[in-house]
Amino acid sequence: MEIILKEDVIGLGYKHDIVNVKSGYGRNYLIPQGKGVIASESAKKALAEELKQKAKKLEKIKNDAQSVADKLAGVALTIAAKVSAQGTIYGSVNSVMIADELSKLGFDIDRKLITIKDVKTIGDHKATVRLHKEVSVEIPVTVVPDAPIAEAEPAAEAPAEAPADEAVAQELADEQEVLEALDAPAEA
Repeated sequence: MEIILKEDVIGLGYKHDIVNVKSGYGRNYLIPQGKGVIASESAKKALAEELKQKAKKLEKIKNDAQSVADKLAGVALTIAAKVSAQGTIYGSVNSVMIADELSKLGFDIDRKLITIKDVKTIGDHKATVRLHKEVSVEIPVTVVPDAPIAEAEPAAEAPAEAPADEAVAQELADEQEVLEALDAPAEA
């Protein structure tokens, strides 16, 4: 079923796009919500005429999006995340966190316009901001630990638990010696 979108629908298309959707999605959601109309021949002709009249307005919107994209081109984000002792992130860095960081820098970008794959590791990643159907910009995102990875804390607790740890370590060493003794004659 062909539908002419009357407004931007995230993941489907932009205003005035003609998209193919399943019949149920078109009849039960897009048309009743006012997000689209059936793309009949008369509707397509009306759309073409309307687009001719709005071409200058659309060009201005595209130019505004391009100017924001030019400003965003020089931006690099650093996001601090909670990290385990092994260096893995608790949870993940997502579009909401990136939108918050951009708002701190003075950019009012909707989180729905930002796409990023699951970021679950420390390091450099890329986020894509789609400002217009023809204008998008990639932003480098660096994920760093919010606090230094501290291995000294477990060492501070170690003296209190040292006798139990030494006993376990001694048992493991004894088991290892027994296993090595059993393997040695088999190898020879």
